[in-house]
Amino acid sequence: MALLIKDKKYKWEFINLGGSSRVKIRNGEDIAHLGELDYKMWTVLSCPVKGLEINEKSLAYMDTDGDGKIHVDDVVKTAQWITSLLKNNDLILEGTDTIELSAINTEIEAGQKLYNSAKQIVNNLGKANETISLADTADCAAIFAQTKYNGDGVITEASAENDEQKAAIAAAVATVGGVADRSGATGVDAAAIENFYKALADYVAWTEAEVAAPFGDKTDATIAAYNALDAKVKDFFMRSKLAAFTPDSAASLDVQTSSIAAISADNLTGKLDQIAGYPLARVVGKSEINLDEPVNPAWAAQFELVKAVAVADGLKVITEADWAAIGAKFAAYSAWKSAKAGAAVESLGLDAIKAFIKQDKKAELLEIVAKDAALKEESDNIEMVNKFLHILRDFYRLLRNFVTLQDFYEKDKKTNAIFQVGRLIIDQRECRFCMNVADMGQHTAMAAKSGMFLVYCDCVTKTKPGKLQICAAVTVGEIGDLVVGKNAIFYDNNGLDWDAVVTKIVDNPISVAQAFWSPYRRMATAVENLITKSAADKDAKMMKNATDKINAAPAALPANADAAKTAAPPFDIAKFAGIFAAIGMALGMIGTALVTVAEGLAGFKWWQYILLLAGILLLISGPAMILAWLKLRRRNISPLLNANGWAVNATAKIGIPFGETLTDIAVFPKLKLKDPYSKDMPAWKKFVITLVCLAVVAGGLWLGNLLKWANLPSPLPRFNQTEVVVEEVTETAVADTVQVTEVVAE
Repeated sequence: MALLIKDKKYKWEFINLGGSSRVKIRNGEDIAHLGELDYKMWTVLSCPVKGLEINEKSLAYMDTDGDGKIHVDDVVKTAQWITSLLKNNDLILEGTDTIELSAINTEIEAGQKLYNSAKQIVNNLGKANETISLADTADCAAIFAQTKYNGDGVITEASAENDEQKAAIAAAVATVGGVADRSGATGVDAAAIENFYKALADYVAWTEAEVAAPFGDKTDATIAAYNALDAKVKDFFMRSKLAAFTPDSAASLDVQTSSIAAISADNLTGKLDQIAGYPLARVVGKSEINLDEPVNPAWAAQFELVKAVAVADGLKVITEADWAAIGAKFAAYSAWKSAKAGAAVESLGLDAIKAFIKQDKKAELLEIVAKDAALKEESDNIEMVNKFLHILRDFYRLLRNFVTLQDFYEKDKKTNAIFQVGRLIIDQRECRFCMNVADMGQHTAMAAKSGMFLVYCDCVTKTKPGKLQICAAVTVGEIGDLVVGKNAIFYDNNGLDWDAVVTKIVDNPISVAQAFWSPYRRMATAVENLITKSAADKDAKMMKNATDKINAAPAALPANADAAKTAAPPFDIAKFAGIFAAIGMALGMIGTALVTVAEGLAGFKWWQYILLLAGILLLISGPAMILAWLKLRRRNISPLLNANGWAVNATAKIGIPFGETLTDIAVFPKLKLKDPYSKDMPAWKKFVITLVCLAVVAGGLWLGNLLKWANLPSPLPRFNQTEVVVEEVTETAVADTVQVTEVVAE
């Protein structure tokens, strides 16, 4: 039953969900007053933007401060914004992404801007009706495809007014680079236009200051060869100067024979980099390069080119001064080449460049850009229309999962909370409560506190890259075959199937019925593990003994084998008498105990046996069932949400009745189906076997004197011994006997 609570500012309605009182969002007026709701009454204080079953763009719009989380303040601001733009706030509860333009509140400035932008979109798309939908705003290219100006400050060839302007725009895009327009085409903005015409002017100015090439058409190649040799030539002259200064060091400064010997066995064509490190020419102490003598083969091609083109005819040697003079011949040319400007437009050709400069459409293009930019505010509001429609569609769903968690507790199974990501089909059951695992470490730390039986799975699919990690709650049935490594199928909310494998299980009670059998299951597991361990130990011991015997070297037999044999000692019965006595005593005590128990049970009536069996079962299973019942009542999803980055402000319990709705078990019709591999037994044989079994059981009960209550005593002598009644003789009786004796004697 809903409870009306009066507040000083606004009257809220509260409902009980998951063991806590929560605010109920009844209408748009409640949404408009969310700012007045005490923060302590919110179910959730914050949630992440990513990983939820709401459009991420919608959540990004609601994240007003852009920190990647939606806080209470973000929700309040979004509520105030969306309600101010609507004439009827109840439209938010419909969750629609289509709205009549007449429903927008144009009495405020923001509403008028929203209406104008929506109207512009409708006109640009050529729609006849006065409605706008999210699909209309999703494709910006379609909105602006037919418009000349769209307010982004970028113009395309479609924006041009004549062919010369179009040619200039196309040339600018091809050379200095284009800018994406809202229509989807590539155009230019003011900066691109300025760069284009500056590059045109700079290139023409550079070509007009051209310096003649000193070596004709071989100039560039010769300069490249000279620059490549320059450091090597200067190194040679420095080595020569040192050799002249200290003649004894000439051999060390020259190429080392040992270095050549180290690579002589290899293919020297692959050692050019190493050979290039040797001096350019032989170091003999003279600071000159003899042009008639060979140079380092790694540098020979460049040196021959420089010698043939740049060295004066008749020159026999090159000194350091001669080498510098060669560089001076092309210094001016190199300086001009390095000062090249406007290279971006060089591909157009000098004639086309001069033609663009002569036409000079720069001012006209900048004016068109200014006209386009003048519509910036109106066009930018188109983004506001997109934001408005996203929030109109998804805001109420967020509130149902933020303020109240109402979607999670909804009875309709088709309604899921925004953190429920799909369904896991495993072990003949369907787990509906599945959520993403954002941080496995956080989940591992918090999972046990939820009190739920959880199955963690890694999921993969061919249609999407990467791996999806989910956590599913099992709330009905037995543990069954739920083990790590088990394969399953996960279906997300879009119907896409994923191959899932269980990677971790958090063992908590599933139901009270499951808890009843848990002690026996644990005992069976313990016994099975003990038997397995014992068998494994014995097997290992046997294998070790066998291996040791095989590996042991046989000992040499003595010359007289018969004499070496040691006679086995005779069996000493006295030695084992004590052991036999102890065993007999133990068996006697056990037999006595069993007889005592049997005698005690023999005195029971039939209904007392039932009570005894029930008491034993209750003694074993009772504690586990009570503990399970307590845990099942405390199951809570808050720790799991907190592990995913939520700040949950109230408990969100999963009671036993509600938990039964979160997991569905396969229910097969009651049919008598024949197993094709079973061996059918005739009915008369089954009847005879049943009678024999009943007779054996009845005989055992009869012989054990357990049917005495039914006047069927056991025929065994130990149950039919005659009781000896010993009468107590009192002093009075003795005195009376003496008196009688005396009378008779007289």
